[in-house]
Amino acid sequence: MRLHPIVLACLCLQPLTSHAAPSATALRDAVDKAIKPMMAQHEVPGLAVAVSVDGHVSFFNYGLASKEKQIPVSENTLFELGSVSKTFTATLGCYAQGQGKLSFDDHPGKYLPRLKGSAIDRASLLELGAYMAGGLPLQMPDEVENDAQMLAYFRNWTPDAAPGTQRRYSNPSIGLFGHITARALHTGFADAADGLLFPALGLKHTHVRVPAAAMGDYAWGYNSANKAVRVNPGVFDAEAYGVKSSAADMIRFVQANIAPEQMAEPMRQAVQCTHTGYFQIGDTVQGLGWEQYRAPVSLAQLQAGNSEKMSRGMNPATRLQPPQAPPRGTLFNKTGATGGFGAYVLFVPDERVGIVMLANKNYPIQARIQAAHAILEQLRK
Repeated sequence: MRLHPIVLACLCLQPLTSHAAPSATALRDAVDKAIKPMMAQHEVPGLAVAVSVDGHVSFFNYGLASKEKQIPVSENTLFELGSVSKTFTATLGCYAQGQGKLSFDDHPGKYLPRLKGSAIDRASLLELGAYMAGGLPLQMPDEVENDAQMLAYFRNWTPDAAPGTQRRYSNPSIGLFGHITARALHTGFADAADGLLFPALGLKHTHVRVPAAAMGDYAWGYNSANKAVRVNPGVFDAEAYGVKSSAADMIRFVQANIAPEQMAEPMRQAVQCTHTGYFQIGDTVQGLGWEQYRAPVSLAQLQAGNSEKMSRGMNPATRLQPPQAPPRGTLFNKTGATGGFGAYVLFVPDERVGIVMLANKNYPIQARIQAAHAILEQLRK
């Protein structure tokens, strides 16, 4: 099906603040100090770090993309992003709304008639995208293996809470949001991401389906038994956790989020839309894709917002009326993992600072956040 064309975005960012980037030596020392002990402690085989300060990017590569073939990590190594993929799903959803293809106030039954009148149809697309549908689980049940079974699962699902009142982090929730987004665009999600979204963002080494020509750059992940693994296919894998990208591409995406005003339409609007805050959960503001924290942000707040309680529990939420643009100093972040990979992305637009950390092991989230926060604090000195 023919898709609406998108103007390619120009992400040649210009510094918008007066402070100077740290020296290369000082930045290297700060990153090494944060990353090397963490990798040793958690036996992480390889890790790529990218740091953007006032539009200037530095790359720091550690260890191996493949232990078996002794291939070193580079800024072009492809890593599985896990749930950081959700930030792309959110951007595509925002694009679809901006083009008039859907509204976040719509309900699933409008696009999937089999769901009309079911409990899931009481949730809006926004509530699906923000994990507020009423208690969908973290993962899709193993027995759900195709679209027919997916529709039957949602048709028979029973909520634990009214939509919009409780946040329960959920791949099926944002997965259904992404699935409906693709239907509204008259295509499949992987086609929309690979063929439309990533090129529009200027990302040349980011994929749902890794092409044969890029397989040589695709790192192997390592599970808890140090066995080489890669992500398995599943219902809503592309929408929820299936993107593979490099540090070079991800820091470009971060720069787009730091300064979306420098992008061409319609992607400027789509990226800015993902910065809107819709629900407050403790110190965390939930948008679409990104999670937000109001300044000043402590390490303890970041770790609490990315804790087991937040990722696996039901957490009371307050709807922000009206939805909020991020106040000055807001910090955005997102974690992600698959069986053999762990990712973390953080940026503060008003400080023109962004950090990307991609690893080929699912090491503890709290360790990722501590390392990124330490680098951020050094950048502020």
